[in-house]
Amino acid sequence: MGSVTWLCLICAGLVVRVCFGADPFANFELVLSYITASPLGVPQQVIAVNGKFPGPVLNVTTNYNVVVNVRNKLDESLLITWSGIQMRRSSWQDGVLGTNCPIPPTWNWTYQFQAKDQIGSFFYYPSLHLQRASGGFGSFIVTNREIIPIPFAAPDGDIIILIGDWYTRNHTALRRALDKGQDLGMPDGVLVNGKGPYRYNTTLVPDGIDHETIKVDPGKTYRLRVHNVGVSTSLNFRIQNHNLLLVETEGYYTTQQNYTSMDIHVGQSFSFLVSMDQNASSDYYIVASPRYVNQSLWQRVTGVAVLSYSNSKGKASGPLPDPPNDAFDPSYAVNQAMSIRQNVTASGARPNPQGSFHYGSINVTDSYVLKSVPPLIIDGKLRATYNGISFANPETPIRLADEFKVKGAYKLDFPSKPGDRAPSLDRSIIDATYKGFIEIVLQNNDTVIQTFHLDGYSFFVVGMGFGEWTENNRGSYNRWDAISRSTVQVYSGGWTAVYVSLDNVGIWNLRTENLDRWYLGQETYMRITNPEDTSNKTELPLPDNALFCGALSKMQKPQKGSAESKLHSSTKLYIFLLVAFSTLISVLA
Repeated sequence: MGSVTWLCLICAGLVVRVCFGADPFANFELVLSYITASPLGVPQQVIAVNGKFPGPVLNVTTNYNVVVNVRNKLDESLLITWSGIQMRRSSWQDGVLGTNCPIPPTWNWTYQFQAKDQIGSFFYYPSLHLQRASGGFGSFIVTNREIIPIPFAAPDGDIIILIGDWYTRNHTALRRALDKGQDLGMPDGVLVNGKGPYRYNTTLVPDGIDHETIKVDPGKTYRLRVHNVGVSTSLNFRIQNHNLLLVETEGYYTTQQNYTSMDIHVGQSFSFLVSMDQNASSDYYIVASPRYVNQSLWQRVTGVAVLSYSNSKGKASGPLPDPPNDAFDPSYAVNQAMSIRQNVTASGARPNPQGSFHYGSINVTDSYVLKSVPPLIIDGKLRATYNGISFANPETPIRLADEFKVKGAYKLDFPSKPGDRAPSLDRSIIDATYKGFIEIVLQNNDTVIQTFHLDGYSFFVVGMGFGEWTENNRGSYNRWDAISRSTVQVYSGGWTAVYVSLDNVGIWNLRTENLDRWYLGQETYMRITNPEDTSNKTELPLPDNALFCGALSKMQKPQKGSAESKLHSSTKLYIFLLVAFSTLISVLA
């Protein structure tokens, strides 16, 4: 081999290491398009990812640099968000309207971020136009580095289970209903991995519906990663005759406890170890059934899959395993939620124990109470609110407006607690303090259970209860081993309190994960800046492939070529350099 070739390969390898660091890259291509499917026996338009519904699993390792080229083959704009991935120093990649201009139809856009100091079970989905109600979602898994031990024996396999309520109307029809001021009504069913219920009851389940079957081997233990990707329904998850050993939720290892069933709320993710220790006299039911509803009216809205041992002697039959019998005991649900605690001695993404951050001894710098009520009419339209404000997304994303000093895109006057102001449509966001330690209290005076999500962070779930929250409730907070997560339930007529350490600069979305309420405006943003940073140490610069819209739309250049054939130039460069580096390694070996 000539000396020039050797020099080029060595330089390429050095450039890869200098530009991208020592951490490996994971490259993915996601094509979102419409296909026709019949998950509940009725042909309908769904959103597929790479031709599949649900989409493929994205599996990376802690600290990997993730490059995802998203092609939009829908007939409307698109953004993908990554629920629970913290996007450290880079809210530019978060995939919501406060930080990103939408990807137009026929265009592509490349997300580039690092799974920095994270492990666990997450999922991705489209964040605009109620599109998640038609699909476009898939699991996103961050595995431990080999040098970091996991706090349980390595399972014999990983099993992904996506559950969620489902309508036979697509997202555009659901959107029209909300725009007309209508309620979405009862879902038509619950899907398990994109499929309808097993025909456990010939009256309730029509013939001809394809169901999910999960095949396992006797004597083995599997890690089940379960995500509720639905529209608005809390679901109780259970497996007939099997215990669920909870080990992780949304990136944090939990104290290990057995449950016969677990309530999984919209947007939440859990990991369970399940041992195949039954006699396999028949297959077993896997059930996801609605919670906090009139069970007699919602009988048809139940997801049922099948757990099939390789030595099974017959099909599953008989009644489904019972859900919790707590219709007159609301404390059961709160007690289960608060029993989920952090494993303070286990290592997470780093070698140090998860409990080494002593959150309970840190002084709170700011407190916010976010109150939700049933949707109401504002300016002639049905809207949902926090503290009487229904958020109106600005034409120019907040982070872009800051970068280019666009005036009037938003206001830093979001109230820290509910007041007497008349409900209004506004662009008010929270002006938060970098490195502050804040308390957020979610007060849910709506008629439905909600889930609260915060982008860019996880938070400590320190308290939960019913009634109106008061300062006296702080005496009941868990200040030692509260679970840290990014999505938490807030029961109707109740409250949930969380602590957040604000160490991630950027613009971060606070929202309800209930798609109908989110679409109607129940969200805001936290703006966290570090005025002392003049060299991009705490926030990465504007990506060179940033899209422009609103007041900055004139800066947007037409995208050359089709989304089918074009990757962003920096991604092309990276691929070239990576190939060169790989060639160098193979030659040296």
